[in-house]
Amino acid sequence: MTILLSDERVRSVPVVESGEPLVRLPRSLSPAGALVRAGLANRLMAADLQLPWVVQLRVVEGFRPVEQQRAIIASYAEQVRLHHPGADDAELARLTSRFVSPVDVAPHVAGAAVDLTLVDACGDELDLGTPIDATPEDSDGRCYFAADGIGADARAHRELLATVLAGHGLVNYPTEWWHWSFGDRYWALTTGARHALYGPVAAAVAA
Repeated sequence: MTILLSDERVRSVPVVESGEPLVRLPRSLSPAGALVRAGLANRLMAADLQLPWVVQLRVVEGFRPVEQQRAIIASYAEQVRLHHPGADDAELARLTSRFVSPVDVAPHVAGAAVDLTLVDACGDELDLGTPIDATPEDSDGRCYFAADGIGADARAHRELLATVLAGHGLVNYPTEWWHWSFGDRYWALTTGARHALYGPVAAAVAA
């Protein structure tokens, strides 16, 4: 059964802050100039080098300020409420966490997560079954990493993504094929680490 970010087991993971700075990813890896923790940046660059030469990682988003996280939660919660009108507050929070994490455990807020995809040598995105940020409702669940109903190419590309990223210690949030993290509470719970390495970052100061 998929553990969601709203699960109390995630909140119960302690954080021992490493103090690693936020750094800006190289433009070749993230044209948007995403900020992530230094340890995550090193792992992403190493993973990118292991891809076939005609394929590259493309990081769309990394660190996300708390205010932006709250805005995304509020917006998506309204969409969830429309699709699940009978849901009580607890169920609404659970369903919302399939797509956006509660602020207190959010990997993006800690600089510990990226949203990414694969691109070809021309910079065009490969087929991974859905666009990045496709909600469970909009994609009929195909945004889940292991979802049925995607083509053979998309499946192969997802598996390639998993091979190189997991090989460098990152973990996937199973409801979003594009979301990978390292050092956050979800990572710690998934890998059996004693504690998370990264907690929320108050301000983005790039090294």
